[in-house]
Amino acid sequence: MKKFLLWAPRLLAIAFALFLALFALDVFGEGYTGQRLLLALVMHLKWPAMVLAVLALGWRWEWVGTLLFAALGAYYWVQMAKHPSWIVVISGPMFLIAALFLVSWVARRGPHVRNA
Repeated sequence: MKKFLLWAPRLLAIAFALFLALFALDVFGEGYTGQRLLLALVMHLKWPAMVLAVLALGWRWEWVGTLLFAALGAYYWVQMAKHPSWIVVISGPMFLIAALFLVSWVARRGPHVRNA
Protein backbone atom coordinates (compact mmCIF):
# COMPACT_ATOMS: atom_id res chain seq x y z
CA MET A 1 0.00 0.00 0.00
CA LYS A 2 2.87 2.40 0.73
CA LYS A 3 4.21 1.92 -2.80
CA PHE A 4 0.80 2.79 -4.22
CA LEU A 5 0.62 5.88 -2.04
CA LEU A 6 4.13 6.84 -3.12
CA TRP A 7 3.56 6.47 -6.85
CA ALA A 8 -0.12 7.41 -7.29
CA PRO A 9 0.28 11.21 -7.05
CA ARG A 10 3.42 11.20 -9.19
CA LEU A 11 1.98 9.09 -11.99
CA LEU A 12 -1.33 10.94 -11.91
CA ALA A 13 0.50 14.27 -12.17
CA ILE A 14 2.47 13.04 -15.20
CA ALA A 15 -0.73 11.76 -16.85
CA PHE A 16 -2.48 15.05 -16.07
CA ALA A 17 0.38 17.09 -17.58
CA LEU A 18 0.15 14.98 -20.74
CA PHE A 19 -3.63 15.49 -20.82
CA LEU A 20 -3.18 19.25 -20.56
CA ALA A 21 -0.48 19.19 -23.24
CA LEU A 22 -2.94 17.61 -25.67
CA PHE A 23 -4.82 20.91 -25.76
CA ALA A 24 -1.75 22.49 -27.36
CA LEU A 25 -2.43 20.49 -30.51
CA ASP A 26 -5.34 22.83 -31.21
CA VAL A 27 -2.98 25.59 -32.31
CA PHE A 28 -1.92 23.65 -35.40
CA GLY A 29 -5.46 23.70 -36.75
CA GLU A 30 -5.90 27.44 -36.27
CA GLY A 31 -3.69 28.43 -39.20
CA TYR A 32 -1.07 30.22 -37.13
CA THR A 33 2.44 30.57 -38.54
CA GLY A 34 5.75 31.80 -37.22
CA GLN A 35 5.70 33.85 -34.05
CA ARG A 36 1.94 33.59 -33.61
CA LEU A 37 2.22 29.79 -33.65
CA LEU A 38 5.05 29.89 -31.13
CA LEU A 39 3.14 32.26 -28.86
CA ALA A 40 0.01 30.09 -29.03
CA LEU A 41 2.07 26.99 -28.18
CA VAL A 42 3.67 28.73 -25.21
CA MET A 43 0.27 29.85 -23.95
CA HIS A 44 -1.17 26.35 -24.27
CA LEU A 45 1.84 24.66 -22.69
CA LYS A 46 2.21 26.93 -19.65
CA TRP A 47 -0.18 24.84 -17.50
CA PRO A 48 1.49 21.49 -18.29
CA ALA A 49 4.83 23.15 -17.55
CA MET A 50 3.56 24.43 -14.19
CA VAL A 51 2.20 20.97 -13.33
CA LEU A 52 5.58 19.38 -14.14
CA ALA A 53 7.44 22.06 -12.15
CA VAL A 54 5.24 21.46 -9.11
CA LEU A 55 5.65 17.71 -9.58
CA ALA A 56 9.44 18.12 -9.58
CA LEU A 57 9.23 19.86 -6.20
CA GLY A 58 6.59 17.47 -4.86
CA TRP A 59 8.61 14.46 -5.91
CA ARG A 60 11.16 15.27 -3.23
CA TRP A 61 9.02 17.16 -0.72
CA GLU A 62 5.50 15.76 -0.67
CA TRP A 63 4.19 18.50 1.58
CA VAL A 64 5.32 21.08 -1.00
CA GLY A 65 3.49 19.12 -3.71
CA THR A 66 0.40 19.12 -1.53
CA LEU A 67 0.44 22.88 -1.03
CA LEU A 68 1.38 23.83 -4.58
CA PHE A 69 -1.07 21.49 -6.33
CA ALA A 70 -3.84 22.80 -4.07
CA ALA A 71 -2.73 26.36 -4.85
CA LEU A 72 -2.72 25.68 -8.61
CA GLY A 73 -6.19 24.16 -8.37
CA ALA A 74 -7.49 27.14 -6.42
CA TYR A 75 -5.85 29.61 -8.79
CA TYR A 76 -7.43 27.94 -11.82
CA TRP A 77 -10.79 27.85 -10.02
CA VAL A 78 -10.68 31.61 -9.43
CA GLN A 79 -9.46 32.40 -12.95
CA MET A 80 -12.12 30.27 -14.68
CA ALA A 81 -15.12 31.02 -12.47
CA LYS A 82 -17.22 31.69 -15.58
CA HIS A 83 -16.61 28.15 -16.90
CA PRO A 84 -17.68 25.66 -14.20
CA SER A 85 -17.19 22.62 -16.43
CA TRP A 86 -13.57 23.60 -17.01
CA ILE A 87 -13.06 23.93 -13.26
CA VAL A 88 -14.15 20.34 -12.69
CA VAL A 89 -11.88 19.00 -15.44
CA ILE A 90 -8.77 21.02 -14.55
CA SER A 91 -8.98 21.97 -10.85
CA GLY A 92 -10.51 18.66 -9.79
CA PRO A 93 -7.48 16.53 -10.74
CA MET A 94 -5.13 19.08 -9.17
CA PHE A 95 -7.01 18.87 -5.87
CA LEU A 96 -6.95 15.06 -6.13
CA ILE A 97 -3.19 15.07 -6.74
CA ALA A 98 -2.75 17.42 -3.77
CA ALA A 99 -4.77 15.05 -1.58
CA LEU A 100 -2.74 12.06 -2.76
CA PHE A 101 0.52 13.86 -2.00
CA LEU A 102 -0.83 14.65 1.47
CA VAL A 103 -1.82 11.04 2.14
CA SER A 104 1.54 9.84 0.82
CA TRP A 105 3.41 12.30 3.02
CA VAL A 106 1.47 11.32 6.13
CA ALA A 107 1.89 7.59 5.38
CA ARG A 108 5.64 7.96 4.87
CA ARG A 109 6.10 9.81 8.12
CA GLY A 110 4.48 6.96 10.01
CA PRO A 111 2.83 7.12 13.40
CA HIS A 112 4.46 9.53 15.79
CA VAL A 113 4.01 9.30 19.50
CA ARG A 114 4.53 12.38 21.62
CA ASN A 115 6.18 12.06 24.95
CA ALA A 116 4.16 13.70 27.66
